[in-house]
Amino acid sequence: EPGVEMNAASDRGTRQGPENKHEEKVQNRNREEAETKEEMGNKTWADLAGEMKTFLWNPEERTCLGRTAKSWGLILLFYFVFYTCLAGMFAFCLYVMLLTLSPYTPTYRDRVSPPGVMIRPYLNGFTIAFNVSKPSTWKPYVDSMHHFLAAYDDKVQEEKNIECVPGQYFIQGGKDSEEKKACQFKRSLLRNCSGVGDPTFGYSKGQPCILLKMNRIIGYRPGAGIPVSVDCRVQKGNESDLRAVDFYPGNGTFDLMYYPYYGKHTHVNYTSPLVAMHFTDVKRNHLVPIQCSLNGKGIINDLNSDRFLGRIIFTLSIGK
Repeated sequence: EPGVEMNAASDRGTRQGPENKHEEKVQNRNREEAETKEEMGNKTWADLAGEMKTFLWNPEERTCLGRTAKSWGLILLFYFVFYTCLAGMFAFCLYVMLLTLSPYTPTYRDRVSPPGVMIRPYLNGFTIAFNVSKPSTWKPYVDSMHHFLAAYDDKVQEEKNIECVPGQYFIQGGKDSEEKKACQFKRSLLRNCSGVGDPTFGYSKGQPCILLKMNRIIGYRPGAGIPVSVDCRVQKGNESDLRAVDFYPGNGTFDLMYYPYYGKHTHVNYTSPLVAMHFTDVKRNHLVPIQCSLNGKGIINDLNSDRFLGRIIFTLSIGK
């Protein structure tokens, strides 16, 4: 029937209308992209260079990179003021923080109160190995000892430092900024390990000297009034591998008169006290692990996580 056919035709037109519009949009977009590509493809390198040159400097509009001189001036002024304010705020905060700190005594200390220890000579780790019959193997150790003890020469100590009363702390009053006096520690106190009588420090005889010193801690008074002593033993293995050790000065103690330490700014000529360990009888041609420890009140020397806190472990290997 005619009515039915017209309705069917109108339904098909209704269904096809939106699809045709979508197709037309896609075709138009593709056509525009093609025209743009065609226009870009038609440009030569000279055209592109000209456009770049105009962008860098447009003589008609008198712009550089798309900005006029006034625009550039305003934006540069803005950033200059902005970063100047930032720098000023940073400098002010730093100044206020520095006002709270003392250059002579640290407000906060990251070091533990019990001191760590270190040995000399220290060349290639904590193994001291040499052959008595080969001077080239022990000469570096001897040279290191002489270099380290140069600051402890008797004449140097007499010129720079004063004689103090043994057995008591050398406490100095006054302002923190006042220069503090330092007590003499002469290398002659080390006797057989001074390098004076025996310039080889016993290495040429297979009886090496090793120096032990405590790390400096400002204001620390070791031993709580009783001098801290040093002892050495075989760390692992047969205890008979280490048969004899002599200690200098005295019986291997750090005298109280060298403490407390007031810091490098005021305690300028301070030289750390030493204990010399003279290993006179060590098993030859054998690795001997040795542990030397500090002993005294407040000293910690058994902390497994820190091998330098109150003790030090090294190895002696003495060949014939």
